[in-house]
Formats: sequence, C-alpha cells, structure tokens
Amino acid sequence: MDIQALDKALQAIIAKREELNKIDYNNPKYDDLEEQLHDMEDAFQVTYGEYVEEALQDVHDELCPDNDVLMPIAYLGKGIYVESDKYPDTDTKLILAANPPRLILTIGRDKQEVVWTAK
Repeated sequence: MDIQALDKALQAIIAKREELNKIDYNNPKYDDLEEQLHDMEDAFQVTYGEYVEEALQDVHDELCPDNDVLMPIAYLGKGIYVESDKYPDTDTKLILAANPPRLILTIGRDKQEVVWTAK
C-alpha cells in the first residue's frame, strides 16, 4: 500500500469538504464542488476502500463489535459514533484522520486514542 498516496487522497478530500463548507448552498459553484467531492470519495473507495475497511473491521472487532463497519469515507472528519465495550456509557466515536492515515477513537470530550495507523 502506498501510504503517502493514501494520505494525499485523504487530505484532498478533507480540503474539498472544507472548501464546500465555506460557501453557501445557493452559490453557483456549490453543485460543481459537491460533484467533485463525490468523485474524489468514489475514487478513494475504489483505490483504498478495501485496505481501510480491513483496518476498520479489525478495530470494530476489538473495540466495538456490536457496530457495523461502514464505508471508510463515513469515518473521515467528524467520525461515527460507536458503542465501545472498553468504554461503556461514554460517547465514543471512530474517526479516520490524515497525516498520517490513522483511526482515532475519541472517548468523551477530552480523550483520544490512536487505534490504527496505516503501514
């Protein structure tokens, strides 16, 4: 796996999301930017989806086996709420982050734990 290319793809999607979030829905550029973002997300899924899904499955099996694994792109940015057996009765989210590509488990508001790093 080309980790640098994976990281570059994640960073590009994050940048495109930020660009889209800065403009109003009524802006004439909005639809084009949104389509570009979806194309980037689709390309990410085709190129890196299986690799990242395997990592997500391993993390889910270990930390949150009662939750289904979603497409990797769903975890990018704000993340996905999961129910962790390790941290019961605590809000936990699994987030796909870049630089380096990794999965972070957020525990409550103040704690984060890197649970996987691309290699």
